[in-house]
Amino acid sequence: MIALHLAEPPDVVNVGAGIHGVRGLRDVFRLPDLWQLHLYSYSADLTLDGTTYAVAPGYVSLTPAGTQVQFDYRGRSEHLYVHFRPAVAGEPSYVPVVQDAGSAAPVLAELLRSALEASPSGSARMTAEVWTALWRIAELGSASSAEPAIHPAVSAVIAYVEANLAQPLTVPALAQLAGVSHNHLTRLFHAETGQTVIAYIRHRRMTRARHLLVSSTLSIPAVAASVGIPDLQAFNKTCRRELGASPRAVRNTVAGTTPAG
Repeated sequence: MIALHLAEPPDVVNVGAGIHGVRGLRDVFRLPDLWQLHLYSYSADLTLDGTTYAVAPGYVSLTPAGTQVQFDYRGRSEHLYVHFRPAVAGEPSYVPVVQDAGSAAPVLAELLRSALEASPSGSARMTAEVWTALWRIAELGSASSAEPAIHPAVSAVIAYVEANLAQPLTVPALAQLAGVSHNHLTRLFHAETGQTVIAYIRHRRMTRARHLLVSSTLSIPAVAASVGIPDLQAFNKTCRRELGASPRAVRNTVAGTTPAG
């Protein structure tokens, strides 16, 4: 367990999406004065000051400043990360270095992606999103005891989908990622969520699209590409079906005007 101070907002230095395991399968580094938060969409080994932890899709880790970090990847690996300095004030929360975020992983992914959109560093909204994510992580232990555990395969798929909405997503590929058969994943996912895998992906893509249409000045083609539906005709059709209006109408209705770009 590590002591994390959350009574005051952290100093957020950097938020990003990292891609690793392409040029080499091992990274070793140390950030002398910055803490690290990682939300994973892959399986790997994480070694902190000589102690090795297995991470998997939907896992989250917190690394105190000055800790030597070693990642051993199994191939191309993507994660969301934050580099920050906690404000040392108030009573600390005691948090595991690595834990399975379970059903909270999609919420954490949304918070971190919202923080990424709110960059550059120093913005109040970015800090607020990261601070909220840190509180969520600190409360994972108490939340898990009150909520029924979600099946690991479903949790892994949800975490991967949330981190890869812009990429092609198919049920067979997700089943392989989760280590179960196509049919078994379909049954598990419907039992846990009440939705099919495809319906869940579509819903999450359009929830994110709505957020980008309303809260950003990204062009509509850029929004479509960022949620994995680069074909504008298909994006328009899906937007009308899921959100009840065209992308431009969604942007205008909520924002009141059409943002530049």
